[in-house]
Formats: sequence, C-alpha cells, structure tokens
Amino acid sequence: MYMKAVFAALAAVFVMVMTGCGNSSARQGATGAGAGMDVAVADSALYASAYDESVLEVSFHFTRQGGIASNQFAVWIEDIQGRYVRTLYATRWTATGGWQRRETSVPQWVNRSGLAGRGHAHIDALAGPTPQTGVLSYLWDGRNYAGQPVPPGEYQIFVEGSLRWENRVLYTAVVRLGEAGQVSAVPMFFGDSTQERGMIGPVTVAVTARP
Repeated sequence: MYMKAVFAALAAVFVMVMTGCGNSSARQGATGAGAGMDVAVADSALYASAYDESVLEVSFHFTRQGGIASNQFAVWIEDIQGRYVRTLYATRWTATGGWQRRETSVPQWVNRSGLAGRGHAHIDALAGPTPQTGVLSYLWDGRNYAGQPVPPGEYQIFVEGSLRWENRVLYTAVVRLGEAGQVSAVPMFFGDSTQERGMIGPVTVAVTARP
C-alpha cells in the first residue's frame, strides 16, 4: 500500500508538470510570429467561468449613406497596451479584400487587426453585410480572437468608420472588465468633409460586472 501511494503521488506531479508545459507553449504561440499585437492569455481556465455570458456591449446609431466609398466600419478591442484582442464586427466588403482595393477603407482596423495575415476562417467569423439604418449592438464575451478568456483589467474599445473616401471617424473608449458601468466613446474625425459625420454615433459601451 505504501509503494502504491508513493507511485500515485509521483504520477500526479508528472501530470502537473506536463500541464504547465502545455500552458507555456500556448502562451508563446499567442505572441509568436504573425501575432505580434495579439494578447497572450495565461491560465485562461481561471477566467473561463467568469465569462460564460457577454460582458460588454457596444451600441450606436448607424445611418446608411448613399453613393460609393462609404458605409464601411469595424468594431474591435485592444488591451491597454495596444495589443489586438478581438474584432466584434467588420463590414464584409472591407474585410474580404476591399481594404486592398481602397486603402482608405477602415485603415486603422486593417492595420491593428493584422488583417493581411489572418486566415479565411477568422475573417468569415467577424465579417457581416453592411447594415441598414438603425441602432446596432455588438456583444463581447470577454474572449480573444482565439477563443481564450482574457484577464480582468482595462481594455480599449474602437469603432472606426469610413464616411466617404478618406474621410473617417474613430471612436475610442476605455473600460475595465469586472466593473459594471457605461461610458461614451470619444470621436476623432479625419478629413475635411462634414456631410457624413452623422453616419455613426453616438457610441456607448456598457460593461457587466462579473464575480
């Protein structure tokens, strides 16, 4: 009986060591080649139970514009250090190659998301048709682009819209996961035209507290 107990204890230690090695590999993969701006999530099991439901909602009024070179936008999340976490939505035309044909289409999102290096499955999961005029809401479940729960802390929320050709708007908000509340995103406009500035906004971000 004594030898069996010793053997069982040694086996348990071996399993713990191997598990720890696996977590280390996963962390390195999240920050390795091709993912320089991605968030490395350590010990995601610690946060999984806290994010069983949506923890954040981004809402705004969208007014669809007539004509060409407009109506493109994206909603995404970065951590407070500026590392890409996840895209909640992007208009399909831009996400599936329009950004290459028109470089002024949602350029900051294209750059920050590393879109050029993303596979078709990733793009298909985040892209959607250009919506009709109305109030839009996009939910985040507290997971990164790889499906791993992220740790509590501060995160940046971005909504970028291409209003007309090079004219665009970038809304930014900072929130803290785990603290319930609502904030208004701050807009920054680029370009001289003011005609389409009502395409997106105002933007609000609501956070649900988690234990």
